[in-house]
Amino acid sequence: MLVSVGSKNPVKVNAVSVVVNQIWDDYRVLPVAVSSGINDQPTSDQEAIIGAHQRARQAREYVDADMGVGLEGFTVDTDYGMFASCWVVIQDRKGRRGIGGGGKLLLPEAVAAEVRRGKELGPTIDRLRGECNTKQKAGAVGTLTGNLVTRQAALEHSIILAMAPFIVPDYYP
Repeated sequence: MLVSVGSKNPVKVNAVSVVVNQIWDDYRVLPVAVSSGINDQPTSDQEAIIGAHQRARQAREYVDADMGVGLEGFTVDTDYGMFASCWVVIQDRKGRRGIGGGGKLLLPEAVAAEVRRGKELGPTIDRLRGECNTKQKAGAVGTLTGNLVTRQAALEHSIILAMAPFIVPDYYP
């Protein structure tokens, strides 16, 4: 089975590999650079699901994979503060689709203020940590939980939720 991931981010690719390995024995995961077609910093569930869907579809079609996986992080502003989360969309060549979302992490107000000013979350966390490219490492969730929840673990959870229609297809006709 060929599973294409609509990203070359090693954290995303590794998360998909870990989950797929728990489900199937004979597989290959292939990262593919594709565009989400949405803003660099999505700010709603709807926008992030659209981006994840477009990544999954493009990744699957680009290499004629059996399954495409799209992962899209986003922020959402609420009356209780700004939260970071992610959506995952998985689509197979038959058109079957699974969608799963992650937990929501309350961002510190200083970080949220930067995102409201149009900054992306990843580079904002980079500045906070004094590091570079943390979204391919600990990310916001790892940084803000002291790595009790790693970015990869958070993504794995969402991928598993999105895999439900493929794990127990009888429940998803």
